[in-house]
This record gives sequence, structure tokens and C-alpha cells, in this order.
Amino acid sequence: MDIYEELRKVLDAHPTGAPKSKFFDEILRLTFTSEEAAVAAKMCFSPRSVEQISAATGVEPKKLEEMLEAMANKMAIFSNEKSGKRLYGLIPTIPGLFEFPFMKGGGTPRLKKLGQLWEEYHHEAMGAAFGATSTPLTRVVTVKKALTSQNQAHPYEEVTNIIKNAETIALAECACRASVNHCDKPRDVCLIFESPAKFLISRGYARGISKEEAMKVLDRSEKAGLVHTSNNSSDKAFLICNCCPCCCTILRGRSRLHLPHAFATSAFIPRVIPKDCNGCGICAEERCPMRAIEMRDDVAVIIPDKCIGCGLCVTGCPSEAIVLENRPAPSHEICASGTEMGMKILQEKGKLEEYLEISKR
Repeated sequence: MDIYEELRKVLDAHPTGAPKSKFFDEILRLTFTSEEAAVAAKMCFSPRSVEQISAATGVEPKKLEEMLEAMANKMAIFSNEKSGKRLYGLIPTIPGLFEFPFMKGGGTPRLKKLGQLWEEYHHEAMGAAFGATSTPLTRVVTVKKALTSQNQAHPYEEVTNIIKNAETIALAECACRASVNHCDKPRDVCLIFESPAKFLISRGYARGISKEEAMKVLDRSEKAGLVHTSNNSSDKAFLICNCCPCCCTILRGRSRLHLPHAFATSAFIPRVIPKDCNGCGICAEERCPMRAIEMRDDVAVIIPDKCIGCGLCVTGCPSEAIVLENRPAPSHEICASGTEMGMKILQEKGKLEEYLEISKR
């Protein structure tokens, strides 16, 4: 079997998937040398020591460590440190292999080529694989200024709590806008937390920031009409993406690919107060990323089936004629942990045994 196809099959065992495609084959060949691909194909997603990977690959430890460091430096694999020991693991397709290389920004010939390939891959196969199961990998988190004391919100539904509970925060460029480049929305708004944040900071792909600066990033994102999204679990967040519907992989799962399970909506939905609506149309024309608002007789009308509950219409309404209410029934269940979410998705895809087998390496 071709070594790049062997590596693809390993990556495809992850909950995010890596469906077969000529575009992904070229992505892998631009990301890994054949020697690196042979090593990566024997690795797993849980980080392992150089000695463990050496035993699996047969590559001498000193040479292997140099290879692993080179791969980590170009965002082909993940690396962290535990108990003073350096560990290395595979990175899934999304978020990971796609986003991480662009987090310094795009512009180089190699990144331009990768951006084109990822765009083709997203439309041909990856987007559908990412949103293929009834358990979404990501969810919308309502903008912080749209919630009031009347809204019954769990802590994990409030975007400010994600930041308050984070130990390490990194700020990077939005990989989607850096690679697709379809709009002029702010790019330096991608927030990453904990071990992925430490990894990106250590390799120079992001910078560490304070909680106060992270709150300012939220403000900038909300003013620019960007949607907060995060992983679909309530234990801890590893990222807050601030998404636009024209570039971002997550939102385009619905806005372009029309996948019902591309992501989970928030727990809220807006309600218009007709007597207060001045008919300006800002909510429908400028703020709603999903075209879920129509103007009828100069009054805004919410289309519930399209609404993702981001709250941007609320914060953008000059007459304060829109309020958020708790959604009658959640669109999807929020998993208790990232592990539970991954296991559910793997079961739905019929890949749980394959993933567990790779995890034994």
C-alpha cells in the first residue's frame, strides 16, 4: 500500500475523519516527506515518547527525534511535555492539520497551494465527513452581550466562562480566512486553550495572552459580526473560533454544504418585539450569518429552522427590538466530555474498534 494512503487511513480513524481524495493525497505529500509519512503512519493520536515510537517504527531514537521535531515545527504532528519528557502524537485533520500551519497567517506559495487543496477537499469530501454524524463535533456559543439575567444558561453556554476557566490561552490567525480569503473580517481572533495552546506558542504559531486580552478579542469579534464556536462538550474548551459564513469551515457546513449536523446550535433563539422594530434591516442584511431573518412589512421575522442562536442580531439591533430566549428544545445534545463526544461519533461512524486498535500503539 502507498505510504500516504496508509497514513490517510490512520487519520480517517479519528472522529473528524479523513476521507479518500486526490486533494487530500496531495495535501499529505506537501505536508510529509515519504520518510516522515512512514513514521506518522505508525503513530497514534495520544502522544508517545521517542522510545515508544522508535519501537513501533524501527527508526533509531536520535534520528527519529530529529524527524519528530522537524514534523512538529511545521505543524504535521503534535508535541507536548509531560513529567519532563517530550511526547509526540498525530494531529487530526480538523482542527489540526488544516488550521495549524495557517495560524501565523498565509501568503507563502506553499500555503497558497495548501489553501486551494483544502478548499477543494472541503467541498468534495471533508465537509461532509466532518458533519456526517448526528453528534456534531462543534457548537455555537452565544455572544456574551446578548445574554441577560433572564436567560437560563449553563456555565459552558456562556463564552466568557470558557475564558475565565482557561489556564493557558493563545491567540492566532484565523486559518479559514487566511486560506480562503473571501472577506476582510478580522483574522487575529482565533483563541486556543490548554495543551494545544502551549504547543502552538512553543512553536511560534501563536502567542500567549491574558484573560483580559482574550475578552477584548471577543468584543472585536462580536462587533465584526463573527460567530463564536467551540467544541461540543461541556467539560473544557480547547478553542473558540470566531467564524464568518463565507470562509469558515464550521459555518460553511450549513451555509454552503447544507449539512444539518455540521454543528450544534446554541441553546437560545431570538424573538423580535414588533412594536420596537424600526424596520432598519440591519439584523437581516448585516448581522445574521445564516440569512435566518427576513423583513416583512418593515418588521424583522426570525426563521427558526435557519437560526443558529449566535445572538449577533440582538447586539446589532439599534432599537433593542430583539431579545434572546431559551430554545424550546436543543438541536443537539452537548456531550459531557470530549472523550464521550469522540466515542459517540466513532460509534455512529462504525470506526470505534479501528480507533481503539490504533490507540494501543
